[in-house]
Amino acid sequence: MTMMMMMIFVVSLYVAPIKGMNVMSTVLVVVCDKLFEIGRCCGMEMNVEKTEVMRISRQPFSVKIMIDQKQLENVESFRYLGSILTNDGRYTCEIKCRIAAFNKRRALLTSTLDLELRKKLVKCCIWRIALYGAETWMLRPVDQKCLESFEMWCWRRVEKISCTDHVRNEEVLLKSEGTEEYPA
Repeated sequence: MTMMMMMIFVVSLYVAPIKGMNVMSTVLVVVCDKLFEIGRCCGMEMNVEKTEVMRISRQPFSVKIMIDQKQLENVESFRYLGSILTNDGRYTCEIKCRIAAFNKRRALLTSTLDLELRKKLVKCCIWRIALYGAETWMLRPVDQKCLESFEMWCWRRVEKISCTDHVRNEEVLLKSEGTEEYPA
């Protein structure tokens, strides 16, 4: 476990239940100091230049944490275990990044591959990658609509149905054999 992961784990354990910001900042500083001290006793060093801090809240603002007379950098978002964490706690950025990754490979869906193979690609590869970790997301209606739009975009590409063809979404889902459910 890296020092950063230990820091996130310790901070989430001890700071999450505290409601007052002044108390939370004080506790966070104390926890970070103790973590730095214990790590040093065990022969581990924290790279202060690479360590970042982020407060996740509806009203995000910076937190001042000093280690070795150097202030840790406050960030608005960072990548952790393959997901993008933002300071507002929303997953909109993560969803849009995953959808954008497929826009680069849209030729797979409209290629000369067999229709059944393209359907299997959508079910097995695209949904698995696009929705990886989705069970932990708190979806807002906007995010859910974005995912549903992406789903329909994929099925329309697979079936080679243009948006100017005026085919209803229900018909597209029926044509793609009831694939409106996400795979388990």
